[in-house]
Amino acid sequence: MAGPGASAHHSRVTDLQAPLTVSDLRARSMIRAAVLHLADDQPLLVDLFGLPSPSDPVLVCTNVRSLTGKRPVWVDHVQSVYYFPWVHIRFVEIPPGIGETVGGVPAVIEAAPPSPMPDLEADLEIDEDFLRRVREV
Repeated sequence: MAGPGASAHHSRVTDLQAPLTVSDLRARSMIRAAVLHLADDQPLLVDLFGLPSPSDPVLVCTNVRSLTGKRPVWVDHVQSVYYFPWVHIRFVEIPPGIGETVGGVPAVIEAAPPSPMPDLEADLEIDEDFLRRVREV
C-alpha cells in the first residue's frame, strides 16, 4: 500500500501492508539489533519487523534490551511486541553489516530465532569485594 510517488524499489524493501494479527507480524522478516534512540532516555537494542514506512504512526519492535543486552526493568516479557510512538523517538540506527544493501538501502534480514534471554541470575550475584568495602566504611 505504497502512497503516490513511492517507487517499486521502495515497496520491495519495506513491508508496507499492515499485519492482521501478531502472528502475521512475527512471520515478517526481521532487522536484528537496531538501535532505538529515545528522546530523553538511554538507547535500546530492538528487533524491527522490517523497515518502518514514513506513514507509520508508531515503530513496531520486539526483543527490547539495553545496549549491554540486559532487559530494562519495565519489560515484563522480552518477546512481547512493543509499539513506540514516533514522538518519543529521536532516531533509529541500523548498524552497518546488519544486512546486505539493495540500492544503498538496508535490506530486511530473514526471520531468525529470537535472541536468547539474558541470564537474570548473573545480575543477582553479590559482589563480595564490594560488600567488604561497604562494611569497612
